[in-house]
Amino acid sequence: MEVMLTVEGLEKSFKDKKALKGISFDVRKGEIMAILGPNGAGKSTTIRNIMGIMYPDNGTINFHHHNGKEIPRNKIGYLPEERGLYKNVKVMDILLYLADLKNYPLDKAKARVLEYLKKFDLEGKENVSVEELSKGMGQKVQFIGAVLHEPELLILDEPFSGLDPVSQEIFKDEIRNLANKGTAILLSSHQMNLVEEMCDRLFMIQNGQKVIYGTLDEVKTKYANFKCTVHGKNDIRDLENIPNVQRIEQDGSATVLHLDKDVEPVSWLKNLPDHLNVQELKINRISLHEIFVDIATDKNLIQEEGEVNA
Repeated sequence: MEVMLTVEGLEKSFKDKKALKGISFDVRKGEIMAILGPNGAGKSTTIRNIMGIMYPDNGTINFHHHNGKEIPRNKIGYLPEERGLYKNVKVMDILLYLADLKNYPLDKAKARVLEYLKKFDLEGKENVSVEELSKGMGQKVQFIGAVLHEPELLILDEPFSGLDPVSQEIFKDEIRNLANKGTAILLSSHQMNLVEEMCDRLFMIQNGQKVIYGTLDEVKTKYANFKCTVHGKNDIRDLENIPNVQRIEQDGSATVLHLDKDVEPVSWLKNLPDHLNVQELKINRISLHEIFVDIATDKNLIQEEGEVNA
């Protein structure tokens, strides 16, 4: 796929703190790329550098063969984490104002506003002031403002925060729709289940440097060992001698057996004792949420490919 955005060797410091330490990644046309990391990892600094809100100390940001101050910002859509719309302005007026800032034709923008309001269950709200909208409605309006001018690169910072499940589904459908039409999407979120469900590739930073970069399948293969969850009343001592188990976690009647790397689950099941109390049994790979927590908290409980327990 065509590369739309390239970040290369990005460095940024604030006084004596180095926020970014030479990070590099790209975002491709028609893909949803996640940028992940715990609070303070450098995600917002990275996004602000891409948007030209600030500029890096070292490194380059290239978009459409332009870099630095030459990057055409009218080709980029941005939904910031900190929401902000003029409260006493009507919905249609604020959206047309945002479109005008991007040099987008106003007659075309007005038609698209009406289409989006209908799609987002806001039909008839074009003449309502922003302050009359609920928080979720306001978030939908700000999302419309970020995509109204048909950007080629869309940056979404915590787009699902505060949304009810129905609104989340509307956002997810539209984000996928935009990607299918060729928009390159850079998405930052702490909701790992939604990232795992939607994103093609991911880039995780911690302390301003890369810790994970690749497709979801590549990350799962590298980090996500299998685990076996058994629901039933069992004595943990009866399970401690089962081969190829890294560690065991027990919470009430649920027991989780974390398996070694490269274990074949079907063959491994034969090692379970015959007297095991099984009300429910499930084998799957650990989730992106578990990988995130393990790396972000430096627990180092997850084996990477090629590692062996001592």
